[in-house]
Amino acid sequence: MASAAFDVVVIGGGIAGVSIGYQLSADRRVCLVEQEDTLAFHTTGRSAALYLETFGNTTVRALTSASRAFLAAPADGFDGPLLTPRPYLVFARQGRGDALTAFHDDVRRQAQTVEMLSADDAVALAPYLTRDAIEAALLDPAAMDIDVHALHQGYVRGLRQHGGEVRTRAAVTGLVRTHGEWTVTLSGDDTVRAPVVVDAAGAWVDTIAGLAGAAPVDVSPKIRTIFGVDAPSRLRTPSLPVVDDLDNAFYIKPEANGLLCSPADETPSHPHDVRPDDLTIARAIESINEVTDLNVRHIRSSWAGLRTFAPDRSPVVGFDPGVEGFFWFAGQGGYGIQMADGLARAGAAVFRGDPLPDDVAAGGVRAAALEPNRF
Repeated sequence: MASAAFDVVVIGGGIAGVSIGYQLSADRRVCLVEQEDTLAFHTTGRSAALYLETFGNTTVRALTSASRAFLAAPADGFDGPLLTPRPYLVFARQGRGDALTAFHDDVRRQAQTVEMLSADDAVALAPYLTRDAIEAALLDPAAMDIDVHALHQGYVRGLRQHGGEVRTRAAVTGLVRTHGEWTVTLSGDDTVRAPVVVDAAGAWVDTIAGLAGAAPVDVSPKIRTIFGVDAPSRLRTPSLPVVDDLDNAFYIKPEANGLLCSPADETPSHPHDVRPDDLTIARAIESINEVTDLNVRHIRSSWAGLRTFAPDRSPVVGFDPGVEGFFWFAGQGGYGIQMADGLARAGAAVFRGDPLPDDVAAGGVRAAALEPNRF
C-alpha cells in the first residue's frame, strides 16, 4: 500500500487531538490517527465534564475563560447547546473556613461571579449536606455542564469537513524522520508521511515521544474514579448543584436519576485501560457519609480514566527543542474539555509561529508558560 502524504499527522483521538486537528485543518492537510477502535475511548469518553472558571491554576483558568464564548455559541457543525447551567458549590468542613476564604480570593480574579455562602445557605442548595459538618461554602453560579460527546464530535466533523482524514485502529509503532519528513508506521504496517507530527496522545505522549527520539517531559498519568449511586426520592436532581469538598475528599455531580460521585483521586499510573479500585470507592463513600445524609451503601456502576499532568499542572504546547518537526500538545490534566477551544487556538498559533490569540493573551497566558522545555 502506498504511503499517504499529509502536512500534519496528529496522534491521539481524544479531545486534545481532535481540537488541535480541527484548528490546523483550516489551512493544512491533517491526518488524525487513534490506536483504539473508537475515538475518545479513554479519558475524554469517560469524563463528567464541567465548565468551571474556578478549576485549575491561573493558566488553566485563563484558557477556560477564553473558551467560554465558543462553548456558548459554537461554530457551524457543532450540535448545541454545548453548555447547560449547573451551579458549583464548594464546602469547607468545620475549621476550614479560612482556607475557603483564601480560595475565594484567589479564584475571584477570573471567576468574578463566585460568592461566599453560610452553611445554612449551602444546605438550602444541597439539602443532603449535614449542617453541623460544614462551616461555610462558596458558590459559582456561572458553572455549566458540558456536552462532551457533542463537543468532541463537532471537532471531528469539522476536521473532516476541512478535508482531514481520521484513522482508528491505527496504533503508532514507529516514527522515522528523513529528508525533513516523518514516516509514521501504524499497526498493520500501514504508513503515513508528514513534515510535522503532533503528539496529542494523552497518557501515552511520552511513549510517542520516545519513538520519535524526543526526551520525555515527565507528564504523569493519574487515575480518576467515578461511580454512580441512587439519589433519595426527595431530591430533585435537575436543580441540584455539583458539590465539592474543599479538601478534595470527594465531589458529587447530579445526573438524571442519580448522583455521580468521585473520590477526586489522582493515583499515579502507567498508561493503560484503567479500572476502578474498590478500596478507593469505599474510602470515598466513607467521606461522603461523614458530611451528608445520603447513607450510601451500594453503587450502580463505576469506571475510571487517566488524566495526564505536567509537573506544574499547565499544558505542554510547542515544538520540541531537540527533535525537528515534533510538536507537543499534552498535559491537559483534568481540564482538557473545558479549555479545549482556548488551548487549541493557542496551540495552532504556536504551531504557525503567530502570537497567541488576543483573548488568550489578555487572560495572562504566555507561550513561554506552555513550552515543552520550560522544565
